[in-house]
Amino acid sequence: MSKNVVVIGTQWGDEGKGKVVDLLTPDISAVVRFQGGHNAGHTLIVNRKKTILRLIPSGILHTHVKCFIGSGVVVSPKDLFKEIEELETAGVNVRDRLMIAPTCPLILPYHTALDNARESARGSKKIGTTGRGIGPAYEDKVSRRALRILDLFEPEYFADKLKQVLEVYNAQLKHLYKTSEIKFEHIYNEAMSYADKIKPLVGDVSNTLHQYNQQGKNILFEGAQGSLLDIDYGTYPYVTSSNCLSGAAAPGAGIPPHSLQYVLGIVKAYTTRVGSGPFPTELYDETGAYLAHKGNEFGSVTGRSRRCGWFDAATLKRTVQLNGITGLCITKLDVMDGLEKIKIGVGYELDGKKIDLFPFGAHAVERCIPIYETWPGWKESTVGIKDYDKLPENAKAYLARLSELCGAPISIISTGPDREETIILNHPLK
Repeated sequence: MSKNVVVIGTQWGDEGKGKVVDLLTPDISAVVRFQGGHNAGHTLIVNRKKTILRLIPSGILHTHVKCFIGSGVVVSPKDLFKEIEELETAGVNVRDRLMIAPTCPLILPYHTALDNARESARGSKKIGTTGRGIGPAYEDKVSRRALRILDLFEPEYFADKLKQVLEVYNAQLKHLYKTSEIKFEHIYNEAMSYADKIKPLVGDVSNTLHQYNQQGKNILFEGAQGSLLDIDYGTYPYVTSSNCLSGAAAPGAGIPPHSLQYVLGIVKAYTTRVGSGPFPTELYDETGAYLAHKGNEFGSVTGRSRRCGWFDAATLKRTVQLNGITGLCITKLDVMDGLEKIKIGVGYELDGKKIDLFPFGAHAVERCIPIYETWPGWKESTVGIKDYDKLPENAKAYLARLSELCGAPISIISTGPDREETIILNHPLK
C-alpha cells in the first residue's frame, strides 16, 4: 500500500522545504509540484554542493524518482527550459524523468510586464511580489482567458486567444500604467518556439499518479511558498496568488483528497518573511541581524534579504489547524546556537484582548502586539547533530515548548543545510 506525504511550509515560506523533500526521496517514487511558479526557490545542499530549483520538483537529484508538475502550477516556458539546461549542464538527467500537465497555465512576457507595472505604481504600498508574472497568470486562469500548455500545440487557436488577451493587457499597460504595449508577433513567435521542445514532456499527470497509487508507490507532494502566504488564509493582500495549504495538493495534482496520508509541516526555529506585509515578532535589533547573518537569510531566487524575528507560536498553531499537520520538521535549529536568551511569541494583544491564534488579514495582524515567553539559550553547537539525545538540554526544552504550543509532534529536526545533518524522530514514510 502506498503512503503519500505532503510537504508544506507553515510560515511565510523559505522554511527549508527543498532539503526535506530531498531527504525523503530515497523512499518515494515520485515528487509532485502542485502550485506556485518559478517564484519559489528550493535550495538543496548535498555533499556541500548547492542546487537551486524553481519549477523542477526537488526529487530530481535522485535518479530513481519521477518528477511531475501538476495543473495547479503556472509555467514560464522560458524559465522552465533555462532550469532544465542548468541541471543538464550539471549532469542531471531531467527530460526522461519529468512530466508536465497539459492544463498548466502559461506565464508569458505580458504577465511579467503587468506585474512590474503594478508594483511600480503602488510605490510605498508594494505587495512585494517577485515580479515574475505569477499573479497575473493566476488571474487569467480564474478569468478563464489563460493560455495553457496544451494550446501551444494548436497554433491558430493559440494565435486567436493571444490576440484577445493582448487587447486586455495592452489597454492596462498603455492607458492605466502609461507603459509600452506588448507586440503580438514577439509573444507568438517566442511561445511557438517552445511548442516542440515542451511536447515530449507533457503527459497525463493525474492518471499517472492514479496508477502509481494503485501500484503501491509512495508519492511526495511538494508545496511552494508558505501557509501564511495562502491567497485565502494568509496576510491578505500581502500574499501569493495560489493556495499554499496541504489541501491544495489534491486539485493541484489531480488526485483525490484521501490519497494524502501524511502532512509534514516545515517550520524554522525562528521566523522570517520576505517582502512587504505585517510580521508581529520581527526584530530590528542586533539579534535580528545575528539571525539573518548566521541563517544566511537571502532569497535563493530573488536574492532579497529576509526579515527575521522570534518564533511565533500563534502563527504555527493556526497553520497546524489549516493544514492538518501530522508531524513537524524544525529547520535551522543550529542558527539559534550561542543566544543567551530566546523568546517565543505565544500570542498577541489585539485591540485590548489577548489571543493565542493568528488572526486573518493584514489589517488585524498589523495591530497585534506580541506576548513573549523568555527561555534560556545554549552555547553548545548543534551543527550536524544526528542524535536527539546529543542536543543541549535547553535546546530540547525549547523544542518541546514549540510542539506543546502549536499542538503537533516534532518528527524531524534539521541541524544544518546538508541532507545528512538531520535528526529523524519519526520518519513520515516508515
